Amino acid sequence: MDAFADLLRGVRANGSVFGHSILSPPWSLRFVDGAPLTLCALLQGEGWIVTEAQPPRRLTVGETVVVRGPRPFLFVDEPGSRAPVLDCGEHCSYPADGGARHRLGWRACGDPGGSTTLIVGAYPVRGDVGGRLLRALPPVLGVSEDGDTAAVSERIAAEVELDRPGQQVVLDRLLDWMLICTLRAWFDHPDTHAPAWYTALADPIVGEALRLMHDEPARPWTVAQLASRVGVSRAAFARRFTTVVGQPPLAYLTRWRMTIAADLLVEADTTVADVARRVGYADAFNFSAAFKRVKGVSPSVHRSRR
Repeated sequence: MDAFADLLRGVRANGSVFGHSILSPPWSLRFVDGAPLTLCALLQGEGWIVTEAQPPRRLTVGETVVVRGPRPFLFVDEPGSRAPVLDCGEHCSYPADGGARHRLGWRACGDPGGSTTLIVGAYPVRGDVGGRLLRALPPVLGVSEDGDTAAVSERIAAEVELDRPGQQVVLDRLLDWMLICTLRAWFDHPDTHAPAWYTALADPIVGEALRLMHDEPARPWTVAQLASRVGVSRAAFARRFTTVVGQPPLAYLTRWRMTIAADLLVEADTTVADVARRVGYADAFNFSAAFKRVKGVSPSVHRSRR
């Protein structure tokens, strides 16, 4: 497990809102479901993504855009389109209304003979683990078609034309694949200021240490143990990790443990002592002190707020 994979655990399609729009100009679709993440892939044609946070962004065939919610956004034929605005995600979100939780999505809202085809997947992102990923993303990000995303787009385009058993599960997994490929391509782009926990994965020493901590966050790691496992001296490891990640190794580990703990605390039938053990603390007192130091509130207050 690496830091990127760990954060994606909280971002997974499961009967997710899914839209398939076939459009002819003029059009103006407003997505109002308040999803934390929305994936938009253009299979043919072109259009514009319009948000409150950034200037309009042109979307061309093969491109994929991820919009960070929860604010509504528009997909229009051109900026300033005079087409009547159609809200999708609120009234189109149930099968009885022809919509987003059905395989045909918003097709009923469009023109069957249209020249622009948009695929939309709206993602729930829950808890502190998923929130850490959201905080690393801009309001809108986009990538052009490459080998990975092209393969997924073609498979999605083929799947939405069918009516076969298990289709929703297939589409969920394809959307997951598309989201991961898009985020990875965006983080890897030279012009992107990717977070330190992502860029550090490419470092042969720091990246391996991060994998060790994410594989076994409850293990009582010391700086010396981590340094030994990655094959460098304690001092060299501590210096390099701090430089690359921006914080010392055990400080990083503590923050990650508290991120995991924040999500565990809101699960039913878990006690503070249970959570403490699962993130590497022998007693609830020391865990509670660490949690309050990192999160600003005690475990019990965090739980009651959620």
